[in-house]
Amino acid sequence: MTTEADAPGGPLSAGERVLLVDPKERRYLLTLQPGAVFHTHSGIVAHDDVIGRVEGSTVNATTGRRFVALRPTLAEVVLKMPRGAQVIYPKDLGAILIAADIGPGMRVLEAGVGSGALSMALLRAGAEVIGYEVRADFAAGARANVAAWAGEGATYRVEERDVYEGIEERGLDRVVLDLPEPWRALGPITEALRPGGIVLSYLPSITQVATLRGAMASRPFGMAETSEVLRRTWHVEERSVRPDHRMVAHTGFITTARLLVPAPGPADVAGR
Repeated sequence: MTTEADAPGGPLSAGERVLLVDPKERRYLLTLQPGAVFHTHSGIVAHDDVIGRVEGSTVNATTGRRFVALRPTLAEVVLKMPRGAQVIYPKDLGAILIAADIGPGMRVLEAGVGSGALSMALLRAGAEVIGYEVRADFAAGARANVAAWAGEGATYRVEERDVYEGIEERGLDRVVLDLPEPWRALGPITEALRPGGIVLSYLPSITQVATLRGAMASRPFGMAETSEVLRRTWHVEERSVRPDHRMVAHTGFITTARLLVPAPGPADVAGR
C-alpha cells in the first residue's frame, strides 16, 4: 500500500489517502477504494474517478462541483486524521524538530505520544522513535495513525509505560515530552540521555514551564531555553492585502535543555 511517507509522484492509486479540495478550499481526507464513493453537501465523488489521475487533477462531483485531488502534506494529515488526544499543531511541530535538532538515525524517546502527530514529524526527520504512553487507547491510536501514514516498516514502537517510573533505554540522543508534569521525568532522563543530548518539553501554561525550569536548575541540565510560536497568515487578493482576521496564536511553550557532565568540585580537583 502506498503511504503518505512515500510521497510518490506517480498517479493516485487505490489504498492511499488523498485530499479533495473544493472551490472554497474546504479539505476532505479520504482513502481511495475501488467502487467507493465520497458524499459531501456539494455532491458525490466516485473514488474511481480519482484513482489513476495525476496529482493536482480536477474531478467532478455528481452536481458538477469541482474538486482538486492532491496527496496530503504531513500538516494536513495531522489536522484531519482520527485522534483521541489533542494533537500538537503543525506550526509547533516544525519548531520542535529544529529546537531538538532531530536528524536521521537519532534515537528519540517520545513520552506522551497522544494521537501520533509528533511521532510522524520525528519519523519524517529520520529518527528512530520509541514511544511511552500510559493510556492504551492513545497508544493504539498512535500506532494506527503512524502505520497509515508511514507504513508498517517504520522505525517506531510504542510501549504502554509511565516515563515517570523510569526509562529502560540508555544512550538516547533526544527525549521529547508532551506531559503535564515533565519535571517528574528529569531523574529517569538524566540516566537515559547521553551527555550533550537534548530534552524538549511541550507545555500549555507558563506556570508549568516555571516549575520545569526550576527543577532543571538543580540537575545537570544547561543552556535551557523557552519559546512559543505565533503564526499569522495574510489575505492577498488583488488590491486587498492585509493580515487575516484570525491567527493561530499561543498553543504551547517549547522548552529545551542539554544534559551536561557535572563540573568537578573543589574536593575532586584536590583529589587529583
